[in-house]
Amino acid sequence: MEFWIIGNKAALLFYVIFVSYSVVRGASPWEMLAYLSYLCVNMAIPILKKQRRFQLLGSVASAVLVALLAFRMNTIFILLLPVNLYEIVLLLGGRNRFALLLGLVPLFLIPNDEIPVYLLSTSLSLLLYYALRVHTEKLEKIGEEKETLRLDLQRLKQSLSMNEEYIRQSKYTIKLEERNRLSQQIHDEVGHAMAGALIQMEASRRLLGANPDKASELLGNAITISKEGLERIRLTLKDMKPRSEELGIHRLRLFVDELSANHSINATVTHAGDLDVITPLQWKIIHENATEAVTNSLKYGGATAIEFEIRVLNRMIQSVVADNGRGAGKIVKGLGIVGMEERAASAGGTVIVDGAKGFRVTTLLPLQKGG
Repeated sequence: MEFWIIGNKAALLFYVIFVSYSVVRGASPWEMLAYLSYLCVNMAIPILKKQRRFQLLGSVASAVLVALLAFRMNTIFILLLPVNLYEIVLLLGGRNRFALLLGLVPLFLIPNDEIPVYLLSTSLSLLLYYALRVHTEKLEKIGEEKETLRLDLQRLKQSLSMNEEYIRQSKYTIKLEERNRLSQQIHDEVGHAMAGALIQMEASRRLLGANPDKASELLGNAITISKEGLERIRLTLKDMKPRSEELGIHRLRLFVDELSANHSINATVTHAGDLDVITPLQWKIIHENATEAVTNSLKYGGATAIEFEIRVLNRMIQSVVADNGRGAGKIVKGLGIVGMEERAASAGGTVIVDGAKGFRVTTLLPLQKGG
């Protein structure tokens, strides 16, 4: 903003100097002093831009100086007045109508032959003022929007932090509830059985000498109760432990859901065959290769949809990650593809990459014997 105001003042000052030299064929020492005084006062205004009050005082002083020079020395100096008046209005936050009226006040105090030039300079200064006013309002609006966005971002960060804390607390609470449930289940089912078996064995020991037959019967009951208790322990642990295929496919589905949410990509997962035969090591390879394939799709493919497919065939496990991106006519093996091949090779498998119709990465792993 200061640059355009300085340019406007400099152009008008050069015109005043040019007219003065053309008419008088030279400038008197007093005129030179007037030019230098005007330059000094107006050069100080942008220097004091951090002190708005001093800027305003500088503009008022410049306007007063111009008025004195116009009525005491040469009326041509009046051309310098409108830009100072508009600068004062701009610093005060005034509106265009008031600025226009203010610029027309000196019109009645100058000779008739200088009125056209004055109107022209006033109009140009007014246009500059109007442009600066619009620019300033836009900057203020952008600043307000930026501050609003900053506050919204701060609130979102706080909300995210609270949600993360809530998730941590929820996980901790779920763990406590599961521990409490398991403890109660062991107490109610296994604890009672073990207590009953202990009572039977204690009674059997006391009757061992006096009544061997009864002691043998009680000992048999204790053995039966103990077997039932052990079976309940085994069933409880079996119910608690998820199957390996549930862990693998569940983790893959979770990865797909996060991918769809974070990157606005339509991601789907399908599977076929007995997933129970896939070992934890093979699931690890499938997940890591899928992650690497998705990374390549997001970075280079420009895909909007990604499909994940797990198939258990007669002798092989087939994992496919396919997108609808640009693909590639010639596949250049970088660190990502080499890494996928090495992971598959460590389990006796292989990786096939096809870029004909989007990117398609197929991981083939052999079925483990007895799996």
